[in-house]
Amino acid sequence: MPSLAERTRDAVDARPFLRTALAAGVVNYAAAARLLDVEGEQDAVATALRRYADDLTHEAAGADATVRIESGLGASDTGVLAVNDTAYASGAGSLTGVVATGSVDARAVAAVLGRLDAAGINPEAAGYTDNSLVVVVERRDGPNALRAVEGALDAVSRVRA
Repeated sequence: MPSLAERTRDAVDARPFLRTALAAGVVNYAAAARLLDVEGEQDAVATALRRYADDLTHEAAGADATVRIESGLGASDTGVLAVNDTAYASGAGSLTGVVATGSVDARAVAAVLGRLDAAGINPEAAGYTDNSLVVVVERRDGPNALRAVEGALDAVSRVRA
């Protein structure tokens, strides 16, 4: 049977928002212990949470990213982003792409999508590789999406345990 610490880590890892909050140092450990419903004494779970927070390390993602807007994106055979059978290329439509190049990872993408959601922006498409991120939005959402992406990447680059 897994230890209390292992069960606590697994429960936290199943809730990415809590893992991010632990890494940022903004968690009430007693409240989080109640939320997780891990079998064991709540004080012990809270202690396991403190220890896990101490172990979390975050590399600076996005610290070196450059963000720009690419206007006039639309459906095409090839382009800056291809998802399944749909590709988006410059000069093929009226959508806007927010393109970040530099240090980009899954944590950065999650932060970007979370910020866009909080801003009420629903991307048409999104994708990333180890050195770039592209989010395709409606043209009118372009400026707000740019600010959201810049803010998310800046926030992710500052999160350290």
